[in-house]
Amino acid sequence: MIRTEHAHLTIAAATHPGMTGKINEDRYAVSAFLAGEEPVLLAVLCDGIGGHQAGEVAAELAVEIISEVVADSDGADPLKILDEAIVESSERIRELAESSPSYHGMGATCALAWVQGRRLYTGTVGDSRIYLLRGGILRQLSTDHTWIQEALEGGFIRPDQVKGHPNSHVIRRYLGSPNPPRLDHRLRMNATENDKNALSNQGMLLQPKDRLLLCSDGLTDLVSREEIEDILRRQPLQGAADALVELANARGGHDNITLVVAEVPPPPPRKISFKPLVLGCMVMVLVLALIAVAILGALWWQQRRGIPTPTLQSLTVPPGAPGLLTAAPTATLQPGATLTPSLTPILLPDPLEGGATLTPWPTNPPPSAP
Repeated sequence: MIRTEHAHLTIAAATHPGMTGKINEDRYAVSAFLAGEEPVLLAVLCDGIGGHQAGEVAAELAVEIISEVVADSDGADPLKILDEAIVESSERIRELAESSPSYHGMGATCALAWVQGRRLYTGTVGDSRIYLLRGGILRQLSTDHTWIQEALEGGFIRPDQVKGHPNSHVIRRYLGSPNPPRLDHRLRMNATENDKNALSNQGMLLQPKDRLLLCSDGLTDLVSREEIEDILRRQPLQGAADALVELANARGGHDNITLVVAEVPPPPPRKISFKPLVLGCMVMVLVLALIAVAILGALWWQQRRGIPTPTLQSLTVPPGAPGLLTAAPTATLQPGATLTPSLTPILLPDPLEGGATLTPWPTNPPPSAP
């Protein structure tokens, strides 16, 4: 895969050695890649075990090797690639632990989240956890590999007996063990799911505003699920990460505290495209142009064929036409005056004998007296 500088999810992280003066043996890394055209985000969190700085070495080695194996892959099969990365990192830690007495007994727990596009793939070894906050509800996706968890599942102890139990930190699976550990791909969306259903959830689609949390047990030992849910729901990403670390430290901070939070951003706003509008206007103009050409062509053809074009004509009334309304001036024309007729409709009679017609004024006035 190709490394990129920018992740397609929003990321926040925080780590602290705690309040007891211990060396911080937690390590984490967040890497962004491209698998073809699809963005990939890999989050790795490891909690070192063994003490005397050996846990720190194991956690750092695990983060480096897992990140390298994923980077060198083609990204085609996330679960298979993660399995190979876990086996290789565990063997390298075991070999180093056997090479020097100062590294004897070192190991690391691990939590992995691979987000390809919006599809989620996970894996855990040990008691580092993965949570999902969706719709304000926090779900623990991973299952602890501890003596306590196995005793609870077997019915040997009750939930109210967990706190303060002497075996509460006995880990049953870790990197660097004599036999390479099996990466746990169970992804539980609710507590009632069986293992088969939990495994089938791998590759599920994340939703906008979903928040993934990877954390070491230094957080979950001192901060309850309800408190994590409340802080993740109410606060911005980095503010939530810092607040969770502060709360664990305020309660004693007896272990290293490390967490990585990733949020699926909301979809970008849809851009308004003017292409359909411009295309519609162009079609309309073309249609109008065709109509105009058709009309002009029809007129030209009529003129060429000698077909008269209809026009408005004045109506000539023959003299003496019966039953027609006409108008007669009522004003008397004075010398030098301008005639401004006042039109009053009158009914003309039938023509008189000899073809004479009545006129509004005399046409043959008698000669004036000498």
